[in-house]
Amino acid sequence: MTATIREMLRANCECEDVAKCVLGLKALDMDAYKCLLSNGPMTAENLGEHLNRERSTAYRSLQNLISCGLVYRETKTIDIGGYFYEYVAIDPVRVKEMLKDSIEEWYTKVTGLVENIDKELLGE
Repeated sequence: MTATIREMLRANCECEDVAKCVLGLKALDMDAYKCLLSNGPMTAENLGEHLNRERSTAYRSLQNLISCGLVYRETKTIDIGGYFYEYVAIDPVRVKEMLKDSIEEWYTKVTGLVENIDKELLGE
């Protein structure tokens, strides 16, 4: 991934690059989201198997995805007692709206800062 906005504008960025940048995700997190999206709900252990990673690594990606709102978990009960969690990816249309909202919020904030940069540089 590119280091600056200028580099990103000049590079051949993919949609996934924008999502990772805006949401602060890693490539593995995006792989985990796409895996859940294409395969349906699954446990951290199953996700780890699909990604060829340890369960704990898959779990960390799931926590990242939950914290940014791309995934939620459901509690499933076991007939003989106990429970487990299944993780579910949200609809990509909702992801698109989340990204648009975040970009708009960032744009408004940065535009406000840029409007005052001349005064700040002059120490006013």
